[in-house]
Amino acid sequence: MAKILVSMKIFPEDVTIDFNQLKQKIEESMPKDSKVMRFGEEPIAYGLKALIAHILIPEEKQEELEKIETNIRQIQGVSNIETFMMQRW
Repeated sequence: MAKILVSMKIFPEDVTIDFNQLKQKIEESMPKDSKVMRFGEEPIAYGLKALIAHILIPEEKQEELEKIETNIRQIQGVSNIETFMMQRW
């Protein structure tokens, strides 16, 4: 069964957000067939950083991507997300 690796840039509302709590909430929001492979951070400006999430989803369930994006947007402290890469895994 093939998988899709999706990379998302998650923008926090401000610089005071606790990335460890945010990571935990993102992992908890995943549908049962999807999982976060790893996280990274990217500096944006003036101390603000974006969280990069690399998420693995089943290829036959690509509709889960919309559900994942919706779940992440609803997490307190998230201002926006941007999917910037998708590749077959």
